[in-house]
Amino acid sequence: MTVTIRFATKEDVPTILAFIKELAVYEKLLDEVVATEALLEKYLFEEQKAEVILGDVAGRPVTFALFFTNFSTFLGKPGLYLEDLYVKQEYRGYGLGKQMLAFLANLALERGYGRLEWWVLDWNEPSIAFYKQLGAIPMDEWTTFRVTEDKLALVAKG
Repeated sequence: MTVTIRFATKEDVPTILAFIKELAVYEKLLDEVVATEALLEKYLFEEQKAEVILGDVAGRPVTFALFFTNFSTFLGKPGLYLEDLYVKQEYRGYGLGKQMLAFLANLALERGYGRLEWWVLDWNEPSIAFYKQLGAIPMDEWTTFRVTEDKLALVAKG
């Protein structure tokens, strides 16, 4: 199955939010979604803090990826960080995720970036197996830390 990959536009914001919610249901995290169309429009298209690609099959979006630039101090150059990649359930197993990752890898190379990286939930064995099959290396020796909301405010106060 071939997917036509394109950069999302402001008109795609409702579709992007629908993908985010569908992904959250899959990851059992729907209660954590507070994104709105207004927030996505502001940060994706007005302030350009991240980018989105959509994969269309027969003119219908069936997969999406949201990504942004990070920076490697060790490499001394930017990288592409994939925040989310999602393929609708009925389109899995046709190589669409692989095509989306190939698009992103090519984009990283075209931009002169040094790496493409992402996180995956520990319980998501199908995705872990898929990524390993592509040659991705799990960064098991690293632990992710996060501060949000009230804890973020406390850290900001010093």
